[in-house]
Amino acid sequence: MQRHGITGEEQMMLSRRTILQGAGGLAFAVANFRTHALAQTPSVAQGTEVPPILFVHGNGDYDALWMTALWRMESNGIARDRMMAINFTNPTARADDTVEQANRSSTEDQRRELAAAIAELKRRTGAARVALVGNSRGGNSIRNVIKNGGAGDVSHAVLCGTPNHGVFALDALLGSEFNGRGAFLRGLNEGESEVTPGVAFLTLRSDGMDKYAQPDGRFIGKPGVPTNVTAEGPELKGATNLVLGTIDHRETAYHPRAFREIYKFIAGREPARIAITPEQTVRLGGLVTGVVDGVPTNRPVAGATVEIHHVDRESGERSGDVVHRSTTGADGRWGPATVDPTSPLEIVLTSPDAPITHFYRSPFPRSSDVVHLRAARPFIPADKDAGAVVIMSRPRGYFGLPRDIVLLDGKEPADVHPGVPTDAAATLRLPASEIGRNVVAEFNEERIVARAWPASENRIAVAELTY
Repeated sequence: MQRHGITGEEQMMLSRRTILQGAGGLAFAVANFRTHALAQTPSVAQGTEVPPILFVHGNGDYDALWMTALWRMESNGIARDRMMAINFTNPTARADDTVEQANRSSTEDQRRELAAAIAELKRRTGAARVALVGNSRGGNSIRNVIKNGGAGDVSHAVLCGTPNHGVFALDALLGSEFNGRGAFLRGLNEGESEVTPGVAFLTLRSDGMDKYAQPDGRFIGKPGVPTNVTAEGPELKGATNLVLGTIDHRETAYHPRAFREIYKFIAGREPARIAITPEQTVRLGGLVTGVVDGVPTNRPVAGATVEIHHVDRESGERSGDVVHRSTTGADGRWGPATVDPTSPLEIVLTSPDAPITHFYRSPFPRSSDVVHLRAARPFIPADKDAGAVVIMSRPRGYFGLPRDIVLLDGKEPADVHPGVPTDAAATLRLPASEIGRNVVAEFNEERIVARAWPASENRIAVAELTY
């Protein structure tokens, strides 16, 4: 989530211009829904009695974060064409929900895109109702669409780490979507019950390790200021509320522990397996997106080149010929690429007006068409003396010390803070004399070997963790 710093009005209003802008984005959002068309038919029996499932990502994020959850669902027999993950056009919330802000979305923008996604999944499957699973801000959108006319289309709503009572509850910043005293959340929470009748609600939360459910404001840039929110903030009156232990904000959705509860709640039974069942043939594809004026968007980037290499798991050096090379068109799509499911990969993204990014990834055990790529951040002043920059990134969770084993080049990164997990990236800067050597990134049992590329050539290496 973003930090919010603009004081707003109590009423949430939409101008005609906002409505028209949002309508223009709907066509792109609907066209961008994916149902894993690249993948093979699962070998296990398909659970057709389970309702279709639509996954909803959080603030500033994208649908690719649900990749491992989709794999686990597939491994339990859920047919790929009965699942979908939405990719919101402009995924980052406005500072003030009532004030237009370029490349950001209002709660109404999100509601309309999600309603369109629900209609599309119902059309594709012929189902009367679908299950919704959302992380963080995605849960806000789920509650909003259900409360405002969508309850008849939804059987289950699973809210993972959603700030249902706000990231803060203050008399300032009342226009923020994340203010528990603001008009948006007060509207969702009014009444004896905080859930909509006819829909089964489940909330999943951390036991004190969610940085957006903390009593002190230090995680929103206001240390020492009471937020009036506690670890219980994600719970809802009238819902089934579960505490998953010391997992972090994102892990409430993407951790195997969360998967078990999501599956059990929707399917009505325990999953047959938590582990991901590998496929013999793996095909990958995805979307190239970018950042506009410092704000991440999920709009497609045309003219980006994607190149894939198999690499040695110990040295990170390329092995064999180029596996795949393509240039994106107007839809921003790359692939499909057939890869060895036992081999780590180097994915090189050359995107307009961005650093050439060398992504190093663990082997992909299953096919996916949500292997989305967004170039690494631009070089910053702290990089000016570096011969090479290597970033260790964990999109589906944060690094927690001492909870986790986090090692970058054999050391705990200095830019990962202990205590409540808040950091999803760590940076290593190397002198020019060490360009070309390998760098090992380790997070618990996942180990990625990257290589250091010359910063002078506008190149950054990213060891991107899958788990």
